[in-house]
Amino acid sequence: MRLPRAAPRPATLRGRLSLLALATAAFVMAVFTIAFNAFVHQHLARQADDQLRARASAIAATIDTSGPRLRVLETPQEDLLDANAWIYQGTRLVEQPPSAGPDSPATREAARLAAQGGARCATTSHGGLDVRLCARPVPSPAGDSRSATVVTALDLTPYRASGDTLLMASLALDAVMLACTYAVTRLAVGRALRPVRTMTDQAARWSATSSEERFSGVPRPVELARLGASLDAFLDRIRAGLRHEQQLTGELSHELRNPLATIIAELDWWQARPRSQDETIAAQRAIGDAARTMRTICDTLLAEAREDACPAPGTTAVLPVLQNLAARTGPAAVPVRVLAGGEEGELIAGVPAAVLERIVSPLRDNALRYAATAVHIRAYREPGHVRIEVGDDGPGVPDGFRAHLFQPGRRADPGDGHGGAGLGLPLARRLARSAGGDVFLDEQQTAGAVFVVRLPAG
Repeated sequence: MRLPRAAPRPATLRGRLSLLALATAAFVMAVFTIAFNAFVHQHLARQADDQLRARASAIAATIDTSGPRLRVLETPQEDLLDANAWIYQGTRLVEQPPSAGPDSPATREAARLAAQGGARCATTSHGGLDVRLCARPVPSPAGDSRSATVVTALDLTPYRASGDTLLMASLALDAVMLACTYAVTRLAVGRALRPVRTMTDQAARWSATSSEERFSGVPRPVELARLGASLDAFLDRIRAGLRHEQQLTGELSHELRNPLATIIAELDWWQARPRSQDETIAAQRAIGDAARTMRTICDTLLAEAREDACPAPGTTAVLPVLQNLAARTGPAAVPVRVLAGGEEGELIAGVPAAVLERIVSPLRDNALRYAATAVHIRAYREPGHVRIEVGDDGPGVPDGFRAHLFQPGRRADPGDGHGGAGLGLPLARRLARSAGGDVFLDEQQTAGAVFVVRLPAG
């Protein structure tokens, strides 16, 4: 058994909202149209009854019931009053309209009303026409059987025609109003959604070009401001992902060149002429060291890339993170002090707490390796940025090594007895740059080493 297909729905939000507004307006207009036409028909029926009663009262004023026989007085408008009027004395028909026969439906209905007595109204049909009849009793002065009843009739065709005309006019007005409602709703919804389309196009364009432009900062309605904030977060994730991928690819291609060059140079030197056993062992050792360096670089960078595979924007209070890092140094030989600038208000960085911790942690570890008596971490505010300085009072960075300081796998003195693979500082810089900041060495320091972390303010 095939199920009936559901009616197709508009694919656009604009079309759905327009149809919803149209259905709502149609329901409201149907209720008002029914109520209005019911009121009109009741009003027309009341007008017809009032006219019949007025005519019956006018005719009753011409009837004399004081004598033994009912007598109808002559009036200047007798022909007009007698039209469509029956006069009964008791149940005896005294006078009837010339156009109504004794067996006509109108006459029979008039006789029934006169027999029932009292002021009553009824409707009868004759020849496809609806006729309204109303009876008015005319009591005799003595209150006996000489009392009379006047029954007047009125053709309801003009009233029904007026009611039908008003019904058609109201339906036509409803159709016009529904068309206007649909058109105005589509126009209004289209204008309301125009900023959404513009923001969507901008988001697509900015995400493709890794633009720094954002939706925040522009006055918008509350709903669009929330949408803008969501799009900003989405663009930040795309931008962070693109930066992460580009920097990872660049670092892999750049940092693997040195050990590969070492391997190729050792092989070329070893193959150039016959070598002694000691020279061969030395070449093999150099090739092995270069290969292990390559493996360490790959493992470290790829592990960091997996941890940062889903970067997300965020903000964090700087001092609690720095104090937590200082407290986690363990049984270090030198203390770590956290100092804050003198500005009022909480210091907020525009990166998540986990990212801030991974940026500062390698700098702290490096300072602990070379510090003589103390390590200080100082944080303060710069225009649009947060500046964090990690310093020590150790021997500092040799002048000849400063150009290679942030190259992965490079160390100033590999035999100085300190651990480390020479990857902490490059990773800290890469993370900071992926967040829109940087890590660099303060060249103006003459004693010890001070590394500076600059991050966007939150």
